Amino acid sequence: MELWGGHECTVNRVGDRYRDQTILTGHQHRIDDLDRFAALGIRRLRYPVLWERIAPNSPDEHDWSWSDERLARIAELGMDPIVGLTHHGSGPAYTSLVSDNFAPLLGQFADAVVRRYPHIEHWTPVNEPLTTARFSALYGHWYPHAADDRSFWLALLNQIDATRLSMQAIRAINPAAKLVQTEDLGRYYGTEPLRDVVDFYNHRRWISWDLLAGRVTPDHPLWEEIARVGFADRLHAIADDPCPPDLLGVNHYVTSERFVDHRLAEYDLSTPETGYHDLTAARVLDPAPAGLSGVLTEAWQRYRIPIAVTESHLGCTREEQMRWIWQSWHDCLALREKGVDVRALTAWALIGNVDWSSLLTREAGHYEPGPFDVRSGTPRPTAIADLLRALGHGGAELAAMADHPALASLGWWQQQRRLEHRPVSWDAPAPSVHTSSGRAARPILILGTGPLGRALSGACTLRDLPYEMVGQRAWPINSPQRMAELLDRHQPWAVINAVERCSIEEAERDPAGCLAAGRDDAAVPARLCSERGISYTFFSSDQLFGASQAAPYREDAPPSPVNAYGRGRREAERAVALACPDALVVRAGTLFSPYDQHNLAIEVEHSLRQRRRFRASSAITSPTYLPDLVCTVLDLIIDGERGTWHLAGDEALTEADFVRRVAMALGLDASLVVEGAGDEPGWRAPRPASAALASIRGQMLPPLADALTRHAAARKVEQYRQDEQVA
Repeated sequence: MELWGGHECTVNRVGDRYRDQTILTGHQHRIDDLDRFAALGIRRLRYPVLWERIAPNSPDEHDWSWSDERLARIAELGMDPIVGLTHHGSGPAYTSLVSDNFAPLLGQFADAVVRRYPHIEHWTPVNEPLTTARFSALYGHWYPHAADDRSFWLALLNQIDATRLSMQAIRAINPAAKLVQTEDLGRYYGTEPLRDVVDFYNHRRWISWDLLAGRVTPDHPLWEEIARVGFADRLHAIADDPCPPDLLGVNHYVTSERFVDHRLAEYDLSTPETGYHDLTAARVLDPAPAGLSGVLTEAWQRYRIPIAVTESHLGCTREEQMRWIWQSWHDCLALREKGVDVRALTAWALIGNVDWSSLLTREAGHYEPGPFDVRSGTPRPTAIADLLRALGHGGAELAAMADHPALASLGWWQQQRRLEHRPVSWDAPAPSVHTSSGRAARPILILGTGPLGRALSGACTLRDLPYEMVGQRAWPINSPQRMAELLDRHQPWAVINAVERCSIEEAERDPAGCLAAGRDDAAVPARLCSERGISYTFFSSDQLFGASQAAPYREDAPPSPVNAYGRGRREAERAVALACPDALVVRAGTLFSPYDQHNLAIEVEHSLRQRRRFRASSAITSPTYLPDLVCTVLDLIIDGERGTWHLAGDEALTEADFVRRVAMALGLDASLVVEGAGDEPGWRAPRPASAALASIRGQMLPPLADALTRHAAARKVEQYRQDEQVA
């Protein structure tokens, strides 16, 4: 089985604004991305020669320069392109999905493309026509923002006709050209009163391929539905001149499988306009739905046409992204052994995507990384890239990857923790053949039981990453003998040092003692981990800075501490660098969390709820949401990263402005916040006027505004829980 790939290349329109994922992810100006893709062992690459990019102003004006250069490089690298002409698009401004000229104009464009590139064998004129029609003409998310049945069927039929005309034009020049028709394929489940709804959706999921194969004739379950809105003649024309795919491109996601439920009161959700809840099936069905293996089996039995999984991607934490790819690959291999002609698995979103979390309807700048993370401007390979390289090359690389700790557990969609609602039982077929690598899971060892250590342990629990957490009192980590015993007992694959021995004030009272303790706490486990080949992560502080500049400090800025605590962190970092050159050193801004009672966000909340004034300083910092910090750190550890990283919020603001933002997010009176000079009575340690952090690696954490929204929601839940306990 082959490994294929593709970068998220959607060009679509919302309102009057086009957005281009190739530009948003930076691939537009990085031809060397293609070398990165080829190095993974990718054989075929889904690649855009998109109508909206090549001929945006006129059907007769084309700019081939970008595509010429990229397609030539793809050939040089030994990859075969699968060329896409539209990808969730409605075409340039001179047409739309519901315009009469859409299909003939796309056919005209296909003719121009194949004349330019007559050697290309594999084509996808229209990506996911059913999905595009739904989002553009039934749900109104994308242009032309229609929301009625007739517009939906018109948009779908226009795309099918556009595909037929495109392939006619392409095969007139290259008779060997093959149609790789992609579509999102899932399955619907539901309660008995909604059987007709479930049947309709399950018939509709095949409609793109059924139309192209000439199967939508008067005896088709959806014939009357489509004919009812005036398209019987078009159905006859398509059935009389079909264009069956040469290869079915199955795009499948966790959310592709749905469960509809008429019992509205069973769920703590807003009442839907449809009169029933439409839920991700994995979140409610027990056992879990059949997943990729199930839909591939159905597609093969229905068409007996070769299949490729043409998009495999999961927007989630790093280990879950890896588990999804790992399971999908092995499901495909198992189906091949049963006679299902699965040709390839396509790693999708190779360089991530922007704002798919909101279906491209909001310009929030929400980036999800994939095998490569592009936030620094230079793509950084993640652990997913390592996995794909192992799958692409096989042999010893694949055998070694099977030992990766992230693959020792099931994906969340296969575990009971996936259930967000009261489970609904159903008569499930045999479960997917693949579960996990089957290897014994080595733990992550977390040193420190304070707020940071507890946050790390909570994140590991949520992500099903086995861990052990130990405190300084039980195991003094500055004792080489005791630390060696601890490592040899637990055999961790990673150690995270979250020990905090001295506060800022304590360090100022006893600078020599705190400096020595902090240095040994950092260096002893670092050396022992280095000797054993164990990943080591150490948390430093933004207090290393403050004496040299007002602008945010990047990783390459020289330390300039203004207090003993910062000087101690500087010495600890130096000791770690000597003891373990491959260590990951994390500097964060002012931490806040909804769960720890001793942080600035909680302190201001308690004060304002009692209508007491709260004094905050004018010192500038980078507020950092602790749940986001620990999640990102775990991703970096799984990626095998090293060196110094600044992981902080995306805004530099005064402490006073930050607590005002917290107050507003919680609906409290921000006018009670009083800004001071930055020196509290009784403080011994000076504080930096500005210790805001920035990064040469790009902004790794979600925006502060988003973090505050989630913080407020978590505090609401926590407040409700506390009220329930009191009651």
